[in-house]
Amino acid sequence: MSRFTVYLSRSSSRLYARSVESTNQPYLIPEVQPSQPAMKSDRGVSVEDMRVRSRGMLHLTLLVATAITTTLTGIALSPTTKTPLTDSLLYDLVSPILIAFEKTMAGDLAPLTDGLLFTFTLITILGAHELGHYFACKYYGIRATLPFFIPAPPIFTLFGTFGAVIKIKEPITTRRALFDIGIAGPLAGFALALPASIIGLLMAEPAEPPSRSDWYFAEPGLFKLITTLFNLSPWIEWNPIYWAAWGTLLVTALNLFPVGQLDGGHVVYALFGRRAHKWVSRTVCAAVIVLAAVTTALYSLPVWILWSLVLLFMLKVGHPPVRDEQPLGSTRIMLAILAAIIFLLCFMHMPLFYYEKP
Repeated sequence: MSRFTVYLSRSSSRLYARSVESTNQPYLIPEVQPSQPAMKSDRGVSVEDMRVRSRGMLHLTLLVATAITTTLTGIALSPTTKTPLTDSLLYDLVSPILIAFEKTMAGDLAPLTDGLLFTFTLITILGAHELGHYFACKYYGIRATLPFFIPAPPIFTLFGTFGAVIKIKEPITTRRALFDIGIAGPLAGFALALPASIIGLLMAEPAEPPSRSDWYFAEPGLFKLITTLFNLSPWIEWNPIYWAAWGTLLVTALNLFPVGQLDGGHVVYALFGRRAHKWVSRTVCAAVIVLAAVTTALYSLPVWILWSLVLLFMLKVGHPPVRDEQPLGSTRIMLAILAAIIFLLCFMHMPLFYYEKP
């Protein structure tokens, strides 16, 4: 074994220990904390209360920061303010905001409305996904944090956020708990992404195909199904609800990949056990690497290369063991089938295409 492999293995073990195995970090659910003498600060406030308030402020600060970056992104992408990119990074960043400010002051609230609708839809769906995990953890008495929203530079990112995560702070020991915690997030997020997709597509204005060679974003299976059912135009103008739904469907598909500690990986481990999970993870990871190679060769777009690296890292980290091998029951089997259908409805083999008008 090479030194690099040993180093990567040790690093992965340390990462897993910090993110999953750690059980000595008290947090927001005092009823599952080990009893400890309450320590008081100089102001008479318990140290635990100070920690909870501090972490609560961190969650709130990240949420507000993400709301700002997503709103600015929605404003910039709005057809009423969208400006062509230039060689000036500062101008590209500031000009849509200035245009939106000028229009708002003049009584035209369309850009601000687009930004706020985009933020509300996106954060609501992402929050529902993570809160699904959180409340499932709480149901089983497993300590977990509230969602951490991650802001991203506005305008130069597609959504103004890198998503949201929670941190599970102690091991999941039963198959049923692992299954429920893993599947709760995608089901909760999809339950809100579905109506958002319908509303976004129904309110979209029809558009002509691009008049010249241009980039466009592909539709997931759910969008194609809705378009067929309601006889909608295959080409539509951008709108904030549609775009937020598109992004959250992509996130749902990525999370449902049955690899490592992704949500789909949790579900597969709970269904089939450690050995099957290992081989399913390897097979899916290999398939994504092939997909990355093929799509890069056909479209000259390395869209799946980064995700291949993420899956390889997940494969190296592995999955923590589950000690209680209790059966899942028929209801959870049906939910697993539902999750597989949701994955197929959300998955896009190539999210971004280069369109050339015939």
